[in-house]
Parts: sequence; structure tokens; C-alpha cells
Amino acid sequence: MLNRAKAIESISKDRVWDLVIVGGGSTGLGVAIDAISRGYSVALLEKVDFAKGTSSRSTKLVHGGVRYLAQGDVFLVMEALKERGRLLKNAPHLTRNQSFVIPVYTWFDLVQYTVGLTLYDLLAGGLSLGRSHFINKEKTLEYIPTINPDGLKGGVVYYDGQFDDSRLALSAAQTAAAEGAAILNHFEVKSLLKDDSGKVEGVEAKDLETGKSYKLQARAVVNATGVFVDDILQMDAPAQRKMIRPSQGVHVVLDRSFLPSDHAIMIPKTSDGRVLFCVPWHDKVVVGTTDTLLEEPSEEPKALEKEIDFILETAQANLAKKPQRSDVLATFAGLRPLAAPKEEGKSTKEISRSHKVLVSESGLLTVTGGKWTTFRKMGEDTIEKAVKLGRLERKESNSVKQHFYGYSEENNLPEYLRVYGTDVAKIRELEALNPQWSELLHPDHPYTVAQLIFAIREEGALTVEDFLARRIRLLFLDSEAAVSVAPKVAQVMATELGKDASWIDSQIASFLKTAESYQVLPPAGELNSAI
Repeated sequence: MLNRAKAIESISKDRVWDLVIVGGGSTGLGVAIDAISRGYSVALLEKVDFAKGTSSRSTKLVHGGVRYLAQGDVFLVMEALKERGRLLKNAPHLTRNQSFVIPVYTWFDLVQYTVGLTLYDLLAGGLSLGRSHFINKEKTLEYIPTINPDGLKGGVVYYDGQFDDSRLALSAAQTAAAEGAAILNHFEVKSLLKDDSGKVEGVEAKDLETGKSYKLQARAVVNATGVFVDDILQMDAPAQRKMIRPSQGVHVVLDRSFLPSDHAIMIPKTSDGRVLFCVPWHDKVVVGTTDTLLEEPSEEPKALEKEIDFILETAQANLAKKPQRSDVLATFAGLRPLAAPKEEGKSTKEISRSHKVLVSESGLLTVTGGKWTTFRKMGEDTIEKAVKLGRLERKESNSVKQHFYGYSEENNLPEYLRVYGTDVAKIRELEALNPQWSELLHPDHPYTVAQLIFAIREEGALTVEDFLARRIRLLFLDSEAAVSVAPKVAQVMATELGKDASWIDSQIASFLKTAESYQVLPPAGELNSAI
């Protein structure tokens, strides 16, 4: 569990931490997981909420990256495939083996995909999730009933991982906390502490719940803030050149009727050369992604109209059931922290997805790039760098075998409960304790009041958005439903947290504003016909 009071008490003591991590997304949590596996003392500070940014907005895949293989980045793919296999072993309650079908419309494509995916399988070695194979047209239509049948020759089946990203982030935070780490959300780093020689020796941070400031001394400080690493780098050295060029990826969420199958679809060729995934997730379908370079990052990125149109047009071209804008239940945009290219005009497809660990003159460690699948390895490499610099005493990493909080191999539960792992028992205890807590928050979705109570008491949820977006995934799955239950959620949270009516009003208003980024209006003609 995440105990905020205990963590604050811990950072209030006069002590020197081995490691202070700035950022509670996949990168920072990967560093924390490796650090606690070695026995270091760790404090992690997240300005908003765990996985608030990019780390809750992924395609929900734990994968090697088939398209990176096509680009010739064999080392990146091999590393990611190994990490994929390890993560599925260490967090079986949050991950699963997902079969994909690539529809084939020419025999040349069949040969091309078969050769490429055979190599993909081989690179996974002993951590392979299954061998790829060809299926005929009839079997393809059986697996994917809604695929466009015109000219279909068959399909190629391959296997990758699928997961719940923000729940994995939460589990990682809980894993670190269980080993004594101080893990805090809604805690903003305001400045870096430096000694007389200009070396970083800690941070000053502010509890955004109370406004109180704290100074944390540390042997090593890690900047793991994803698309916002430049903010911390410029806090360290104002003249620092920007290291990150954010790339926006957009997804739309559709009803399961558009993909009534346990198999996912990978469309390897689209109008702009990118791949498109249609992935079953929490009884809905996630379709994406786009890849659009942006000048500046934002905490709440919004899908561009052209990105939504691109996804829908591509889906319409490949599915027999054609999704319209009015069918979109939610859309979400995430920013990938790509290493900025040295040459102007370089496309996102040419910018490396591999991660880098950088060291400033002050000794500040910054980890950039990478992706969810390799977050453990990113953490391991960051700690190794700190050791080589003499910031940390040499201790061996055991994160390869680190089971994540809630570890459970129970796979008969519905997905919305399976993500809790062993904590399912606590949810059921709450429902039994108070019959009102077993009530559904929304009639069309399975989430109960007990899950909200549990999120507040044990999972660090402090805002309506924390709960509806990242403890359960309702904002991502059905934005209208999330908006409709926000007032009830705010009222329950206020009672649990001891907040007043003005807090309830501000929380509802804040959530409604955030939810606007997840909602898609149909075009004028479609909207008028609906009216």
C-alpha cells in the first residue's frame, strides 16, 4: 500500500538518501525498482500523479517493436523482447500474452511478414511468447470477423505482450514503498540543492496538498521526468540545450463490437507509412497510434483533429464495420520523450527509441528516451551509471527477478479486478463491510464504490482524476460515463479525505476541464443528424 503520512514522516527526518528520483512515470519507477532491488534508500517525488503523463497513455503493449526491426534496429528489439518476457513473468496480474493478426492481401506481403516475424521470434530466445504462423482466409475471418474480406489472402499470427500501463506504474510504486522507499505523488521539486562546488546534493520539494516545503539530501539525484526533463535540466543549468523533442501519439477507444475477438490486429501499412494497432483492452478496443512531432510538451495534450481523422480513416479501410466519430468513446494523447535530433527536419521515424543516461557537470543524472517495455533496464542502466560515478556503493541488481506488488497468477478474474492481484481480497472485504460500497458507480461499467474507497486509503488517490483516469480507467474507456460519475466520486472522496464543499466543486470543475481532452465531437453533419 501507499502510506502518504508514513512517507512524509520519512522525508522529514534528518538523513541522506542514497537516491532521490524526480518523476513518477515509467522511467522514474523503473529506477526505483532497480534501486530497491539492490537495497538502496530511495525517495521518489512526482509532481502530479503516478503515470499522469505519457506512462498512462500508451498503446497498452509490452512489445519488442516489430516496426523497429523493419528499420534495422535489431539491438533495441532484442533488448525489448527480453524485457517483455521478464515483465510478463514478474507482473502476471497486469500483463498477458496477446495474439495479433496481420491481414495479408498480397502473397509478397505474406513472405515479407513471415520472414520478419520469424526473426522477431528468434530474437526473443527462451523468452518467446509463441511462434508466428500463417492462417488462411477462412481462419483469419474466424479470428477477426470484422476485418475487410475484399482481396484477403489470409493472415499472419504473432505474439506480443499487453498490459494496463497506469496500474503497472501504481504496482511499481507500491513495490518500492513495500521495501521502505518514500513514494509521493502531488509533490513538486522546486529546486536542486548544491554544495559549495556546485555539485547536486539533493532537492527542495513542496507538498502540493499542504503547501509545506521539504529539503531532501541525497548521494545521487535522478531526473526522470519524461517529456519534461528539460525543465529540470534548465533548473540545473539555465543555458542547457533542450534534450527532448516530444512526439504525440493519439489513440481512440471504440466499442468491442468493432473487434469482437480476443485477437488484436496490426495493420503494417497505412497512408503515411506508420503501423496501426487495434487492441482489445478492458472490454473495449484501443486503436492507434499517430506520431506527430511537437515543439513543446504539455501536461494535458489534446488529440489533433487530423490525428483522429487519420485513425478513423485507416480503421474504416481495414474493418468491415466502419467506425465513425460518433462511435468514439474516448480519445487520449500521449507524448513520447524522444531524444532531440541534432539535425533539423529529422522525422520521428528516424529518432532513436533507445534510452540514454546523461550526467550534467553538477552530477545530476538524467535518463531520456526509451519506452514502457524497457523501463526496468532503463532503471538498471541509470543506477549503474551512478555507481560508476562513485555516487553509490556497488551493490548487485536483482530487479530482473523482482515480482511486482500484488503478484498473482490468477487469470480467471475479469480484467477490471485482475489488475489488483492479491488486493482483490481487500476490495471484496470492503464490499462485505458496507453493502453501499458494493454499488456500481455507473450502471454500464463494473466499478464499485469499494474500489474508490480502496484507491483513497491504499493507492494514493488524492483527486477525482487520479481515480477515474489511473486507478480505474473509466476516463480512457468511456469519457462521458466518467464525467457523469465525477460528482459522486468527489463527494465520496471529500468524506474520506475530510474535504469541504468548495473542494468538491473545484474537483468537479477541474475534472470536467480535463475530460474535454478525452471527448470527441462528431462533425457538424453527423451531429445535426443525431439531433
